[in-house]
Amino acid sequence: MSDVRPVLAELPRDVRDAVARSRERVAALHAELTRYQLVVWTAGNVSERVWGADLFVIKPSGVSYDELTPEEMVVCDLDGTKIDDGTPDALRPSSDTAAHAYVYRHMPEVGGVVHTHSTYATAWAARGEPVPCVLTMMADEFGGEIPIGPFALIGDDSIGRGIVETLRTHRSSAVLMKNHGPFTIGKDAREAVKAAVMCEEVARTVHVSRQLGEPLPIAGADIDALFDRYQNIYGQGSAPEEAQL
Repeated sequence: MSDVRPVLAELPRDVRDAVARSRERVAALHAELTRYQLVVWTAGNVSERVWGADLFVIKPSGVSYDELTPEEMVVCDLDGTKIDDGTPDALRPSSDTAAHAYVYRHMPEVGGVVHTHSTYATAWAARGEPVPCVLTMMADEFGGEIPIGPFALIGDDSIGRGIVETLRTHRSSAVLMKNHGPFTIGKDAREAVKAAVMCEEVARTVHVSRQLGEPLPIAGADIDALFDRYQNIYGQGSAPEEAQL
């Protein structure tokens, strides 16, 4: 890693434009975390990869959600080092930056990462127990259970290593880091935020179901069929009209 930080103003115009768009999106998407009550105070963060450059944009550390602006979103390289992006040096990136950077370095298909401390998902993480796939919504979105990742301390890339090691062997876009909370990934930041919202919803619903009795598992073949349909046919894509009913 070079000791010389890249200077945003000296990068090509298309890269600077891409960074500006990511800053707008990431700042706006943090409002979704509060809207869906996935975070409290200044906890949690959203980041997005800047495609075409070895950069990503992430929330600054310790800044209140209602004070976030696009200009305050911090730009980092894929080692997690803040570049000279025009923001004050005192505006440091999130304490989870090293974890996000590790994911981007080792999962090149990932364009967005989200971390929350949402109540029900974090409760499962505190028990060190995966959320079992007992809902069609889970099969659709996550392709199976939401797995548990290993315990890791904050501050270096240990959390990132745990996320990558766990999700490489799962179709899930969410992982519950033991005694910590959920991290989600997506092709962009918006998709990762959606996964965070859905993760909390199914964690809550399965918890409530357990108060009534033992939830019924879904057969593996049915999970595969549901996941394939939702990921490849459902919605407003180019699939035949009758397949979207």
